[in-house]
Amino acid sequence: MHTVSVRRTLLCAVAGFLLLALTPLIASATTNALDARTTFYAPGLHPEALQQGIELVKQGRIRDAVLLTVMDLQPRAEWITQGTPAEARTEVRGIIRKAQRQEAVPVLAAYNIPGRDCANLSAGGALTTAAYKAWVDGVAQGIGSAKAVVILEPDGLGLLPSNCGGPSPDYPFTDAQRYEELNYAVDRLGQQPRTSVYLDGTHSRWLSVGDIALRLVTAGVQDAQGFFVNVSNFQPTEHLDKYGSWISKCIYWGTVVRPPWAFDGDRFRWEWCGSQYFPANVDDFSTWGLTDQWYTDQVGNPDPSTLTHFVVDTSRNGQGRWIPPAGKYTGDPLDWCNPPGRGVGVRSTARTGNPLADAYLWVKVPGESDGTCNRGGAPPGSVDPEWGIVDPAAGQWFPQQALQLAQLANPRLLAPLP
Repeated sequence: MHTVSVRRTLLCAVAGFLLLALTPLIASATTNALDARTTFYAPGLHPEALQQGIELVKQGRIRDAVLLTVMDLQPRAEWITQGTPAEARTEVRGIIRKAQRQEAVPVLAAYNIPGRDCANLSAGGALTTAAYKAWVDGVAQGIGSAKAVVILEPDGLGLLPSNCGGPSPDYPFTDAQRYEELNYAVDRLGQQPRTSVYLDGTHSRWLSVGDIALRLVTAGVQDAQGFFVNVSNFQPTEHLDKYGSWISKCIYWGTVVRPPWAFDGDRFRWEWCGSQYFPANVDDFSTWGLTDQWYTDQVGNPDPSTLTHFVVDTSRNGQGRWIPPAGKYTGDPLDWCNPPGRGVGVRSTARTGNPLADAYLWVKVPGESDGTCNRGGAPPGSVDPEWGIVDPAAGQWFPQQALQLAQLANPRLLAPLP
């Protein structure tokens, strides 16, 4: 079949569905960047997704082609990861213009912090604090007076330099520098009149509530719109809603309530905040009501407007987290790295039903690889036993995973939007 004809077949196959499912993309955005009626910017098809869809049509797999195409046409974040300040300004300005043509709000994942990802699979970033501040200036200038949501440095607080073994000759970054960089970014981006900035809040199977709450306060979350959880991860939305709400209430407990008994000398004991680990059991969701009760006892029910808000990355959590087969791996199974059997989750929306959750967003781009996963401590570049191939490098298109994410979407991609 001729490529042009196949492309036409693919586009015709999805056209009818798009009229229904993607109507919100052309609705009018509202004044408040995170109003419940907000529509978020959809960057459009990856060239790789389009080519994969064409190949599926050639094979007669029309439904799979439609699923993949519909997934890739959903609103999702655009990642700004490198470049000079001028290049960042130009890149962001281009995204803003495209979003304005859709009358939609863009989500920008700013990912250029010095020493990012502990210099692992997504290594890179600015080389110095001064270079990072200049880059942030470029991003802010690119946004200008437009509406935008900024997801500021995924893993930026979960992986502080001290969590990466720094400072060292090979990794000369410090926690003090990281906090300086993030506080600067919060303040600088906050100068843009319609920009909502969110800091890294990790996820519900990572840092305890008190640990991340203290890191967020130190990084300037009280001058930001709030924080984000679950970026590039797979935890269930129900768990993340509780985790985010607990972080919010822990921040309130540690900055407003500050009971005298929670001090050790001059140090406030943030680690005493109720969390997913105590009094709840992280592995038994039926116990998480115990932590709900802890916050009811400690802070009552403060007005949501007085609490720190958050957003949730639902781009790949439709099937929840992956539990590796028992006994299969003697080393780290890397349950966060291209796990099989996952599906995209709730599509980007500001209608969350949770007064503290401003939005559910697709931040991680579904279909882009997490990196070459050497599960169980295998040498770098080894075949991933879960996929039977060497996974694509971080950020590259992963066709097998992309299709599976679309096939196992929850809610289903071909179901009408609410």
